[in-house]
Amino acid sequence: MRARGTKSPWILVIYLIVGILIGGLLGNLLDGYIPILNYTKIVGLEPATLNLGAISITFGFLFKMNLAVLIGLIIAIVIFRGV
Repeated sequence: MRARGTKSPWILVIYLIVGILIGGLLGNLLDGYIPILNYTKIVGLEPATLNLGAISITFGFLFKMNLAVLIGLIIAIVIFRGV
């Protein structure tokens, strides 16, 4: 059993996902007013395909990081920690 007052790591994951989504949305909405919020850096792996004849597998992961997403992540962590 979990000690009283400790939080599940799954709650942190949910907070981070919500922070990413809200930060990305706000970055796109405020792009015309504050362009620096939407300056984007793409990090990840380009899609790679493994074709085995009967099965084709594609694997890739790209994360578009901008200032608004970073602010959303920081706010999500602060809310999770209860500061």
